[in-house]
Amino acid sequence: MSNQKNATAYWKENIRYVLILLVIWFLVSYGAGIIFKDALNTIKIGGFKLGFWFAQQGSMYVFVILIFVYVRLMNKLYKKYGYDE
Repeated sequence: MSNQKNATAYWKENIRYVLILLVIWFLVSYGAGIIFKDALNTIKIGGFKLGFWFAQQGSMYVFVILIFVYVRLMNKLYKKYGYDE
């Protein structure tokens, strides 16, 4: 029974991580690139408006960073619940 509780706790934490990372990705890709574009376009980076940059490049960079964050979180989660063997 303890193994079942352990597995349930593991999946709840795993799903929580996934949902948090998906919300961050959504906010960066949809929010920064579309919704907050006008406000971000008042800032320039390298001659390009920040809203345009997020729509074209920034969301991809954030997505790649989120992949590495997810890998790190999952490695910690595996160790926490003893699945790293």
